[in-house]
Amino acid sequence: MDDETELRPYLFAIAYRMLGSVTDAEDVVQDASLRAFRAIREYAGGNPRSWLLSIVRNTAYSWLRKNRPATVFTVEDLEAVELEQTKPGDSNGETPEAALIAKVDAEQLRAAIAALPSPFRETLVLRDVEGLDYREIAEATEVPIGTVMSRLARARQRLMQTIKKDR
Repeated sequence: MDDETELRPYLFAIAYRMLGSVTDAEDVVQDASLRAFRAIREYAGGNPRSWLLSIVRNTAYSWLRKNRPATVFTVEDLEAVELEQTKPGDSNGETPEAALIAKVDAEQLRAAIAALPSPFRETLVLRDVEGLDYREIAEATEVPIGTVMSRLARARQRLMQTIKKDR
Protein backbone atom coordinates (compact mmCIF):
# COMPACT_ATOMS: atom_id res chain seq x y z
CA MET A 1 0.00 0.00 0.00
CA ASP A 2 1.47 3.37 -0.95
CA ASP A 3 1.60 6.48 1.24
CA GLU A 4 -1.21 8.25 -0.62
CA THR A 5 -3.60 5.35 -0.04
CA GLU A 6 -2.72 5.28 3.66
CA LEU A 7 -3.12 9.07 4.09
CA ARG A 8 -6.49 9.40 2.38
CA PRO A 9 -8.61 7.91 5.21
CA TYR A 10 -6.57 9.86 7.75
CA LEU A 11 -7.15 13.17 5.95
CA PHE A 12 -10.83 12.35 5.52
CA ALA A 13 -11.14 11.61 9.26
CA ILE A 14 -9.63 15.00 10.13
CA ALA A 15 -11.96 16.81 7.72
CA TYR A 16 -14.96 14.85 8.97
CA ARG A 17 -14.21 15.71 12.59
CA MET A 18 -13.91 19.36 11.69
CA LEU A 19 -17.02 19.50 9.51
CA GLY A 20 -19.30 16.78 10.91
CA SER A 21 -20.54 15.76 7.47
CA VAL A 22 -19.34 12.96 5.21
CA THR A 23 -20.23 14.86 2.03
CA ASP A 24 -18.57 18.09 3.17
CA ALA A 25 -15.46 16.22 4.31
CA GLU A 26 -15.19 14.45 0.94
CA ASP A 27 -15.47 17.81 -0.84
CA VAL A 28 -12.83 19.40 1.38
CA VAL A 29 -10.38 16.49 0.98
CA GLN A 30 -10.84 16.60 -2.79
CA ASP A 31 -10.29 20.37 -2.84
CA ALA A 32 -7.27 20.01 -0.54
CA SER A 33 -5.83 17.31 -2.80
CA LEU A 34 -6.08 19.65 -5.77
CA ARG A 35 -4.43 22.43 -3.77
CA ALA A 36 -1.61 20.09 -2.74
CA PHE A 37 -1.11 18.97 -6.33
CA ARG A 38 -0.90 22.57 -7.50
CA ALA A 39 1.52 23.49 -4.69
CA ILE A 40 3.80 20.43 -4.89
CA ARG A 41 6.59 22.48 -6.47
CA GLU A 42 6.64 24.78 -3.43
CA TYR A 43 6.81 21.84 -0.99
CA ALA A 44 9.98 22.47 1.02
CA GLY A 45 10.39 18.96 2.37
CA GLY A 46 9.75 17.85 5.91
CA ASN A 47 6.88 15.70 7.03
CA PRO A 48 4.44 15.18 4.12
CA ARG A 49 1.69 14.05 6.51
CA SER A 50 1.85 17.36 8.40
CA TRP A 51 2.04 19.33 5.15
CA LEU A 52 -1.09 17.63 3.81
CA LEU A 53 -2.83 17.96 7.16
CA SER A 54 -2.15 21.72 7.08
CA ILE A 55 -3.68 21.95 3.63
CA VAL A 56 -6.76 19.93 4.67
CA ARG A 57 -7.11 21.96 7.86
CA ASN A 58 -6.83 25.30 6.08
CA THR A 59 -9.21 24.15 3.35
CA ALA A 60 -11.73 23.02 5.98
CA TYR A 61 -11.50 26.34 7.82
CA SER A 62 -11.99 28.22 4.53
CA TRP A 63 -14.96 26.03 3.72
CA LEU A 64 -16.46 26.64 7.17
CA ARG A 65 -16.02 30.43 6.93
CA LYS A 66 -17.74 30.39 3.57
CA ASN A 67 -20.53 27.90 4.28
CA ARG A 68 -21.13 27.79 8.03
CA PRO A 69 -20.03 30.88 9.91
CA ALA A 70 -19.69 30.45 13.70
CA THR A 71 -20.15 26.68 13.65
CA VAL A 72 -19.08 24.64 16.66
CA PHE A 73 -16.83 21.65 15.91
CA THR A 74 -17.70 18.43 17.70
CA VAL A 75 -16.17 15.03 18.12
CA GLU A 76 -18.63 12.55 16.69
CA ASP A 77 -19.99 9.45 18.39
CA LEU A 78 -17.72 8.84 21.34
CA GLU A 79 -20.15 6.17 22.49
CA ALA A 80 -19.39 4.08 19.38
CA VAL A 81 -15.67 4.28 20.16
CA GLU A 82 -16.33 3.12 23.71
CA LEU A 83 -18.48 0.23 22.45
CA GLU A 84 -15.73 -0.86 20.04
CA GLN A 85 -13.32 -1.11 22.96
CA THR A 86 -15.55 -3.43 24.99
CA LYS A 87 -14.77 -7.11 24.65
CA PRO A 88 -17.52 -9.35 23.23
CA GLY A 89 -18.41 -12.24 25.53
CA ASP A 90 -17.28 -10.35 28.62
CA SER A 91 -18.63 -12.19 31.65
CA ASN A 92 -19.35 -8.87 33.34
CA GLY A 93 -22.05 -7.93 30.82
CA GLU A 94 -23.16 -4.33 30.84
CA THR A 95 -26.39 -3.64 32.68
CA PRO A 96 -29.00 -1.23 31.34
CA GLU A 97 -28.07 1.16 34.15
CA ALA A 98 -24.38 1.05 33.23
CA ALA A 99 -25.28 1.61 29.58
CA LEU A 100 -27.35 4.66 30.50
CA ILE A 101 -24.55 6.09 32.66
CA ALA A 102 -22.04 5.51 29.85
CA LYS A 103 -24.34 7.25 27.38
CA VAL A 104 -24.78 10.25 29.69
CA ASP A 105 -21.01 10.36 30.30
CA ALA A 106 -20.32 10.26 26.55
CA GLU A 107 -22.81 13.08 25.97
CA GLN A 108 -21.23 15.16 28.74
CA LEU A 109 -17.77 14.57 27.28
CA ARG A 110 -18.96 15.42 23.77
CA ALA A 111 -20.58 18.64 25.04
CA ALA A 112 -17.50 19.55 27.09
CA ILE A 113 -15.23 19.09 24.07
CA ALA A 114 -17.59 21.11 21.87
CA ALA A 115 -17.55 23.93 24.44
CA LEU A 116 -13.75 24.29 24.30
CA PRO A 117 -12.35 27.27 22.37
CA SER A 118 -11.46 26.25 18.82
CA PRO A 119 -7.63 26.17 19.23
CA PHE A 120 -7.91 24.02 22.36
CA ARG A 121 -10.52 21.71 20.81
CA GLU A 122 -8.48 21.28 17.65
CA THR A 123 -5.28 20.47 19.57
CA LEU A 124 -7.11 18.03 21.86
CA VAL A 125 -8.71 16.19 18.94
CA LEU A 126 -5.47 16.01 16.94
CA ARG A 127 -3.54 14.64 19.93
CA ASP A 128 -5.99 12.50 21.88
CA VAL A 129 -8.33 11.34 19.12
CA GLU A 130 -6.08 11.28 16.04
CA GLY A 131 -2.86 10.42 17.89
CA LEU A 132 -0.58 13.00 16.29
CA ASP A 133 2.60 13.83 18.13
CA TYR A 134 3.41 17.38 19.28
CA ARG A 135 5.67 18.09 16.31
CA GLU A 136 3.02 17.03 13.79
CA ILE A 137 0.39 19.17 15.51
CA ALA A 138 2.78 22.13 15.59
CA GLU A 139 3.47 21.80 11.87
CA ALA A 140 -0.19 21.31 10.99
CA THR A 141 -1.45 24.22 13.07
CA GLU A 142 1.56 26.42 12.36
CA VAL A 143 2.29 27.19 16.02
CA PRO A 144 5.36 26.40 18.16
CA ILE A 145 5.52 23.06 20.00
CA GLY A 146 5.36 24.92 23.31
CA THR A 147 2.04 26.43 22.25
CA VAL A 148 0.74 22.96 21.32
CA MET A 149 1.73 21.63 24.74
CA SER A 150 0.16 24.61 26.50
CA ARG A 151 -3.09 24.35 24.52
CA LEU A 152 -3.31 20.63 25.18
CA ALA A 153 -2.75 21.08 28.91
CA ARG A 154 -5.31 23.87 29.09
CA ALA A 155 -7.83 21.91 27.00
CA ARG A 156 -7.51 18.88 29.27
CA GLN A 157 -7.75 21.06 32.38
CA ARG A 158 -10.89 22.83 31.12
CA LEU A 159 -12.38 19.49 30.08
CA MET A 160 -11.85 18.04 33.58
CA GLN A 161 -13.25 21.18 35.23
CA THR A 162 -16.34 21.10 33.04
CA ILE A 163 -16.97 17.42 33.67
CA LYS A 164 -16.45 17.78 37.44
CA LYS A 165 -18.78 20.77 37.52
CA ASP A 166 -21.51 18.83 35.68
CA ARG A 167 -21.42 15.89 38.12
